[in-house]
Amino acid sequence: MTRLGGVEMVDWNLAVSTATRLGRPGPEVGREEARGIVAELRRHATASQEHVRGFTRLAPAGGEAAETPVLVVDRPGWVRANVAGFRELLSPLLGKVQERRANLPGGAVLGAVGGKVTGVEVGMLLSFLSSRVLGQYETFAPASRDLPGGADGGGRLLLVAPNIVHVERELEVDPHDFRLWVCLHEETHRTQFTAVPWLRDHLRMEIQSFLEQTDIDPSTLLERLREAAQALTGGKPGEKSGDGEREGTEERPSLVELVQTPAQREILGRLTAVMSLLEGHADYVMDGVGPQVVPTVTEIREKFQKRRATGAGRLDLALRKLLGLDAKLRQYRDGERFVRAVVDEVGMEGFNRVWTSPNTLPTKAEIAEPAEWIARVHRRAD
Repeated sequence: MTRLGGVEMVDWNLAVSTATRLGRPGPEVGREEARGIVAELRRHATASQEHVRGFTRLAPAGGEAAETPVLVVDRPGWVRANVAGFRELLSPLLGKVQERRANLPGGAVLGAVGGKVTGVEVGMLLSFLSSRVLGQYETFAPASRDLPGGADGGGRLLLVAPNIVHVERELEVDPHDFRLWVCLHEETHRTQFTAVPWLRDHLRMEIQSFLEQTDIDPSTLLERLREAAQALTGGKPGEKSGDGEREGTEERPSLVELVQTPAQREILGRLTAVMSLLEGHADYVMDGVGPQVVPTVTEIREKFQKRRATGAGRLDLALRKLLGLDAKLRQYRDGERFVRAVVDEVGMEGFNRVWTSPNTLPTKAEIAEPAEWIARVHRRAD
């Protein structure tokens, strides 16, 4: 890991311990019941492969050799896996910080203190997220003894058992149907990346470009944070709104959006389009396969959508907005609408042209207007 004077720029061990210490306890489950839940999730993950591949007409490009592992984990296991992914993706950015800090007086001391502070901050964020994620396809996961990955740096599919049990109990839905329903969504993500080999590298390049544009000059960053704070609290000090009717109603950007550079906003627009496609495609597949294999899918979908939209409480909603997680919810909705519109117009085979190359991925504008993507990719090519 990137180090300065023997000290990590982010204390990843402290991040893991902080998240584990602050994390909420999972639902009460007996030992035998827990074993049964884990075994059932594994069975559903295996069964979902056939359902998803048959519906999407996508299959791993390298055959069985391209398969990636399925890991049923608890909340601390999810935290450890994501810390490993963060370390992988953030290495270039931390290298830039190292170069800048090495030229500063007392840089080693600053690095030691900063690493501890950042470790706690990362741990707090992961603690918040660890009780909310049901499943995740880890695209950039480095393999380890405890957390195996796919061949040649391939990812792994994580199913967070305590969270799945918590939500199925909260919604009062059939637990066996709900577990299969979740697996269908997550298996779609695994299929996307194993069937489209270039997608992983494309996303990595976009994310690395985003990180490379990060302005690490302290004065510039502080100024941007100050402007962000003012925007989040309603404008610059002493400034009054000139439009009384709109005041308080206009949607404010998240802190994540406000501290970005113009170049980062451009990259983020492309990433948002791709993530909307991936999430919307997973929701579409989940609903398309569901009626054939999940008897209570209509009830599950209705209750889950209501829970997704409202959140768990006012604090949860505030944190989601601050961190930009509301954008994630819009990705599900907008992406699913895009996929449905395209499939209705040109069929599943026609939709699958989206996986041809980075040039056939939809833009953010095309996610909102599927007809524009159809015109660009289909009609012009034909």
